Amino acid sequence: MKHFTQHDGSSFATRQRRKGLLVGATSLVALTLAAPALAQTADAQNAQTNQPAPVQPAVAAPAGTVTASEAGTPQDQATQPAIGNTAGAEGEDIIVTGLRGSLQRNLDIKRNATGVVDAISAEDIGKFPDSNVAASLQRLPGVSIQRSGNRGEPTGITVRGFGGDFNTTLYDGRRISTATGGRQIDFSTVGVDFIGQLSVFKTPDVTLSSNSIGATVNIEFPKPFDHPGFRMAASGSGSIQDRSGKVVPTAGLLLSNTFANDTLGVLADVIYTRRDTTSNRVSVSGWAGGFYAPCQLAGSTSTTCAPSTDVTAAPGNRANITGWFPQQYVISQEAVKDERVDGRIALQWHPSESVMVTIDDNYSRQEIVTKIPALGVWFNQGALRNVTLDENGTAVNFSQPNGSPTDFTAARNTQVLQTNQLGGNVKWDVSDNFSVNGDVAWAKSWLNPSGNTIGSQNGDIGYGGAQANSAGVSITGNSNNSFPSLTQTGPRGDAANFLNQGIIGSHVVVNQTQNNVDELKQGRLTATWKQDDLTIKFGGQYYEDKFNLSNKSTFTNNYWQAYAGYGGPSGQGSGIAPLPSSLYQGTVNLGSNFIPGFKGTLPSSLIVFDPAAYQNYLTSLGNPQTQTIPGFNNVTGFTGTFDQLVDPNSVQQITEKTWSLYMNVAFQTEIASMPFHFAAGVRNENTHLVSVGQGRLPTSISTSTADPTLLNLNFGAVSPISARSNYSYLLPSIDTRLEVTDKLQLRFDASRTLTRPGLGNLNPVLAVGVGQRVGALTGSGGNPNLKPYLADNFDVAAEWYYQRNSYLSVDFFLKNVSNFIVGGVTRQAINGVIDPTTGSLANFAVSQQVNGPDATVRGVELAWQQVFGSSGFGFNANATFVGTNKPYDPTNISQTGFAVTGLANSANFVGFYDKKGFQLRAAVNWRDKYLLQFGQNQNTSNFGAEPTFVNSSLQLDLSTSYDINKHFSVFAEAINVNNNQQSTHGRFANQLLDVYDYGRRYVAGARYRF
Repeated sequence: MKHFTQHDGSSFATRQRRKGLLVGATSLVALTLAAPALAQTADAQNAQTNQPAPVQPAVAAPAGTVTASEAGTPQDQATQPAIGNTAGAEGEDIIVTGLRGSLQRNLDIKRNATGVVDAISAEDIGKFPDSNVAASLQRLPGVSIQRSGNRGEPTGITVRGFGGDFNTTLYDGRRISTATGGRQIDFSTVGVDFIGQLSVFKTPDVTLSSNSIGATVNIEFPKPFDHPGFRMAASGSGSIQDRSGKVVPTAGLLLSNTFANDTLGVLADVIYTRRDTTSNRVSVSGWAGGFYAPCQLAGSTSTTCAPSTDVTAAPGNRANITGWFPQQYVISQEAVKDERVDGRIALQWHPSESVMVTIDDNYSRQEIVTKIPALGVWFNQGALRNVTLDENGTAVNFSQPNGSPTDFTAARNTQVLQTNQLGGNVKWDVSDNFSVNGDVAWAKSWLNPSGNTIGSQNGDIGYGGAQANSAGVSITGNSNNSFPSLTQTGPRGDAANFLNQGIIGSHVVVNQTQNNVDELKQGRLTATWKQDDLTIKFGGQYYEDKFNLSNKSTFTNNYWQAYAGYGGPSGQGSGIAPLPSSLYQGTVNLGSNFIPGFKGTLPSSLIVFDPAAYQNYLTSLGNPQTQTIPGFNNVTGFTGTFDQLVDPNSVQQITEKTWSLYMNVAFQTEIASMPFHFAAGVRNENTHLVSVGQGRLPTSISTSTADPTLLNLNFGAVSPISARSNYSYLLPSIDTRLEVTDKLQLRFDASRTLTRPGLGNLNPVLAVGVGQRVGALTGSGGNPNLKPYLADNFDVAAEWYYQRNSYLSVDFFLKNVSNFIVGGVTRQAINGVIDPTTGSLANFAVSQQVNGPDATVRGVELAWQQVFGSSGFGFNANATFVGTNKPYDPTNISQTGFAVTGLANSANFVGFYDKKGFQLRAAVNWRDKYLLQFGQNQNTSNFGAEPTFVNSSLQLDLSTSYDINKHFSVFAEAINVNNNQQSTHGRFANQLLDVYDYGRRYVAGARYRF
């Protein structure tokens, strides 16, 4: 960053009067802009202050980072004994390298930032502290992560209790397109090897973004002129997960050079990453709430139990006892191959000291292939008998005597996510006081871009009908240490014939593919005026974001049940049995160590087969429209191949156009001889939204002759539906920082921020799916008129930098959030269709979102960083405690229940040794139980969207490295050393939803840099 001095020849007195007028006028303007929201606003700005630093940095930053001088004045060097690996001659910078150097840079950024900012810097080019962006971010106070259960990979972050769409992620200050179907990015798609710095803005910089109630994460990549001359970094490693048993590679190469007397620069890098993970899983697809009749409960002697909600029914059959039951019980093993390629090129032209032109392109492609053998058992509440309810109404023991089909399933899931972002940037120092920064970018993301990709290819075989057993479930513990036990297995309860291939027949074939495209155009122009201790920034920004979403499946054309019925032994008249023995590929042992440390009883094993081979076999039987094929289920239009058809309800196009104008004024003065930093800004955002979809309504429902649990829906004509909405908001912010002493400073920040509704909530269509189950009819309705969440934020903080590379801080924060979007689930009839199983109007559980209540989130962040002199030892620790005035109440069974999601206490500890080229680090991360969302995989409850809670977790990671020389180093990592598992539950702690055991991972490799 270039600092300017005044050269206008004016006298000192004149300059002081001018400065006083500017400061006074600026204060008045800033306070006027902020006044309407001052009582309800809170924080932030950039990690770089806008004032010149009179002292050179004590720490030299590597490429792509913010130096201490750019961030502001470094710590008092009188209190900072040199601990660097090298110290230059008099007048040269002290250089601290490695982990301690990175921590010092992070500290300087935090200390001198205008707002509340935390940062993580690369230790050197090609050496980031963690192998995943989210894994690094969780080391920061107030930041915790969400993991992909079957991979164990951190895929998202929560900041101060707000996750997913509440956080915005930028590449070098630009928004990223994402075709995941939401607004948030999947952090496992970001290659971490050549990142320069991560900055987390917990209070907004109005010149950057105010679109995140949680935080704005800015990922900064290196560029050629960050470090002129030739640079090369290369890395290679192998990793193995303890259950997958296969070493897989990761490799990266970066080259950078400047030419033509340092007026041209080129940087290029490419990274290949692969992770193989095999995880074991026990799950319940959903805990449905409803009503039991007394005759269903344990101890009943009724022989004519027919549960009914009719108030005129016999008292013993009248369903009026509140309770929950597991809709579907699933046991599976999931083998994941995750491959990613990241490529980047950056060109820079520096024709003069005042002009820098940058053109860069970022590309990534991730392909995740998951193979899943599984076992599933379906239950219906009205069919349950001998039910034992605990004090909360959870069915902890029951049987289903009228028969439960047993399904062995196989799935091959493929997700390809491809993104490309092209951008250009011009920085021009017009004069010593005035500069301009212009930035434009285009980005596009594709989910499953190839027309040949089948997102989920699924085969389902098993036995039911006459071979169904009286399966049941027993629950003896909580979801953090036990899973439900199946109380009976095998055809007609004969456990010895559980895997008898002679009676196993075909059931359903489900193929589904989500195809999304997100195209994003953006431009930003910012002008900056600096004079003495005053900085004024102003400018505008434009976004045009277009999402296209669609899903195709074999549900849409009903091909999924072409050979349903399980075959002859089932007695149901359709399906193929027995199946060729060549389809079977062995079994997965479900022994006592399937989920280590968890109690519960499982069947002996589950069958493994290839869903593609199973579908090919059924296709090889021929065209049932031109010949008679025994076992065909008379599906209209099916000619032998399991083609997918686009679901009209899933087709959606959302276009958002947002214009923003912003201004920020910052200055430095003194209060009682204490340096005082003040910044005030305001951002106005105006958004126009167009949402287009396709709607159709059911016209009739019929039962399936092949499976008594299935329902077939017929639909009317498809018609286009569109909606428009507009909204505009003024988003002010104030940031203050008082340097009480050279070591102690106080902060106060206030701001207003917003978060836009999730994309899935903006669909204008009432959608009813084709594949429905008896007693579980569902639908969903979007609402394109939803307004953004609004938050008024406040931070009060104290930071004590008591010695070099060490500090203590405490930050109290408060967020008043309004316009919360709540998903009400209502029971309603649709288009007057009749449910053939009841003879009455079909009762659909329809979920729909509206802007509703407000809530307050409050908390405190504590952070402590300590380096023990020149010993090489140190630690970084933090803890966050959060609360809300709207906690979840499990006893509230109204359909409009509301609570703040994502809130959890958390703590992190990183202990390290870093000296003479040897580095050892142990990182412990803990997060308490929290409410993740409203909604489960099966949403058929009578009491609205049932909650999903994530149980508390504790994970230990170890890493070490050794610098053989200044160019070459070796490293090793052990991830999840304590074999932490991810588990979730429903409304009550014993309602297990999922437990994943994703195991440990070991990595070893080498780095070269020049």
